[in-house]
Amino acid sequence: MRVLGIEGTAWAASAGLYDSEADDVFIETDAYLPESGGIDPSEAAEHMHNAIPAVVDAALAEAADRAGEDEPLVDAVAFSRGPGLGPCLRIVGTAARSLAQTLDVPLVGVNHMVAHLEIGRHRSGFDSPVCLNASGANAHVLGFHDGRYRVLGETMDTGVGNSIDKFTRHVGWSHPGGPKVEEAAKDGEYAELPYVVKGMDFSFSGIMSAAKQAYDRGQPVEDVCVGLQETVFAMLTEVAERALSLTGSDELVLGGGVGQNERLREMLAAMCEQRGADFFAPEPRFLRDNAGMIAVLGATMYEAGQTIEIEDSRIDSDYRPDQVPVTWREDESVARIPTNAADGDELRGAEATVEIDGDRVVKRRAEKRYRHPELDERLRRQRTTLEARLTSEARRHGVPTPLVREVDPREATIVFERVGDADLQAALTAERARAVGRHLATLHGAGIVHGDPTTRNVRVDTDVERVYCIDFGLGFYTDAVEDYAMDLHVFEQSLDGTAEDPAAMREAVEAGYAAAGDEAVIEQLREIESRGRYQ
Repeated sequence: MRVLGIEGTAWAASAGLYDSEADDVFIETDAYLPESGGIDPSEAAEHMHNAIPAVVDAALAEAADRAGEDEPLVDAVAFSRGPGLGPCLRIVGTAARSLAQTLDVPLVGVNHMVAHLEIGRHRSGFDSPVCLNASGANAHVLGFHDGRYRVLGETMDTGVGNSIDKFTRHVGWSHPGGPKVEEAAKDGEYAELPYVVKGMDFSFSGIMSAAKQAYDRGQPVEDVCVGLQETVFAMLTEVAERALSLTGSDELVLGGGVGQNERLREMLAAMCEQRGADFFAPEPRFLRDNAGMIAVLGATMYEAGQTIEIEDSRIDSDYRPDQVPVTWREDESVARIPTNAADGDELRGAEATVEIDGDRVVKRRAEKRYRHPELDERLRRQRTTLEARLTSEARRHGVPTPLVREVDPREATIVFERVGDADLQAALTAERARAVGRHLATLHGAGIVHGDPTTRNVRVDTDVERVYCIDFGLGFYTDAVEDYAMDLHVFEQSLDGTAEDPAAMREAVEAGYAAAGDEAVIEQLREIESRGRYQ
């Protein structure tokens, strides 16, 4: 089988050919590079219009060389349906429809971000990996569950590549900025910048503002570049590890153009080695935007019967990966983690190891070899102190939490009372989800954000039906409704990634919250979900 793919979400006018028999991918790309500043949508569309015919001709010529007598050139045409820049996507969509009609073959509409994940899965041979997508306009962590790729965490503002480009434009460097930051960082020293992780979500805007201010104050640009890389990529690596811990997967693949950065790949490889997971980064031609990954996923979808009619092939510039029915993995399900621990067991989470010692739980925040030593020490101490303080504070406000018995910030160690007999993930019911909603409402009423409420960070005592909140290491004090709504968003993402009936569980959480908290928080949650920043 041969499938021709066309990619054109932003800067890359690309056509590719996937030959399944040879397991070989041909790619022809003509990239748009602005003379200054970032991508101009009208210029990018003009480039796409001019470049697509030539790259498609190159792919067709390759197909002609491979086709035998009386064989069709290709069996299907696939194209990037979104997400991306509307003007560019429309040009690609038009070209794909025309080609499919001319060749009289089926048409396949591909989600660009799912293609990044699937090319990593295809090239690595992994079974059910978590995928970190790090590209110009996007940054998120995906995991497969219940027939779809679920967004486990994502940027709260801009994509990682675009964020770095904003800094490099500020210092007068041309597009693309990522490689220039990587090169400059080789000659710099670490500079401290803000570190913003909320559950498995993250934000880059504050970091970029701080980086610009540091440069304007006269801090060497090389040092700022080291700080940028060490901070931003450590955030991405941390949320990837949190996703591995949540889903139980021991496989991670990398996607997106920013994945070409050597330091990011080093961090992810070191994290996976430390926790005993496998890591795979495709070769650079598959990390950049390219039509090869569109052709490969197009072939998979074609074999699964997931083609579209011409009249139903409209592009979608906001096409989220979790909107795609993953019919080619219909009979698969997410990995499950045994969560019942016996005395003497040592459990590994995303950030710490937990040792069960009778009625005591000893939590040790492990050193993270992937992080810069100064950053790692700062985070481990801060989070240990904050977790102890907020756990006790939440308890005083009526939220069930374990007693804090000992704290040693220097060793990043806390000793807790042992609570519950299972994680919520293994013992989820609507009533228990409703209890989590009530607990979050109580916390928010006291001005506390949990920061990382997931189905792994809630314990359940099934004998007396008691639900405990644990792991406040990412928590903080605030009076902002946005932060409270983000707490709910984080928990509902974890339900989407692990629950058998996430819609019913989300409804239960929000019912519990509404009964005990401020309706404005639920309204803000709806606003967050609709504002379009989570792409």
